[in-house]
Amino acid sequence: MSQLSRFKLKSLVAGAALALMGVGAWAGTYSYGADTSGGPTYNRLVESLSVLSNIGTNVQYQAFSFTVSAAGNYDFLSQAAGWDNFLFLYNGFNPQDPLTGALIGNDDFQGTIGTSGFSYMLNTGTTYTVVTTGYSNIDAGTFSSTITGPGDVMPAPVPEPATYALMGLGLAALGALGRRRSVAAQG
Repeated sequence: MSQLSRFKLKSLVAGAALALMGVGAWAGTYSYGADTSGGPTYNRLVESLSVLSNIGTNVQYQAFSFTVSAAGNYDFLSQAAGWDNFLFLYNGFNPQDPLTGALIGNDDFQGTIGTSGFSYMLNTGTTYTVVTTGYSNIDAGTFSSTITGPGDVMPAPVPEPATYALMGLGLAALGALGRRRSVAAQG
C-alpha cells in the first residue's frame, strides 16, 4: 500500500473511530481545484515557516479562504498535474508579508513530488487560507485539493466590488457628517 493510500485510509479510520466513540462521523470532504498559471506571485516560505525561500522567490499561487463548522483535526491534500506543488495554511494570508499568519506548510508529502499535504487542528469562528503554490518560480499549473475533517468546510464569502464601493460611500458620508458637526460646534 502506498504512503498516500495510507494517508487516505487514516482519514477514513479516524472518522469511523469517532463515530464508534459517539463523537459523530466526519462531515466529509471538501474538494476544489484551480490553476496557478498566470496567477499572482509572491516569495513563498520554506517548510520551517520562519524563512523566505531563495528558490521560490516569485512563485504563482492560488489562495482559498474558508471557515469550518466544527473544531477538530483536518487533513489537507493537494495533487498537482505534472509540476512540483507546495501547500501552506494561514490564519490571515498576506502575500506582501508571507511570514505573518503561517501555520503549517508541506512540500512532497511523504516523499511524493507533486503531492503536498498535512493535518492541522482548526477552530470554528476563524477564517483560514490554504495557499497552493510552486516549489520554484517555474512550477505552476492545475491541481486538485481536498480538505477532510469533522465539520463542513465553508468557503469564506468574498465581497463583490460593488460592496467595497458602497462601503466607501458610507465612510465618506460619515466623514462629511463628522465635519459638519465639528463646524457647527465651533460656530
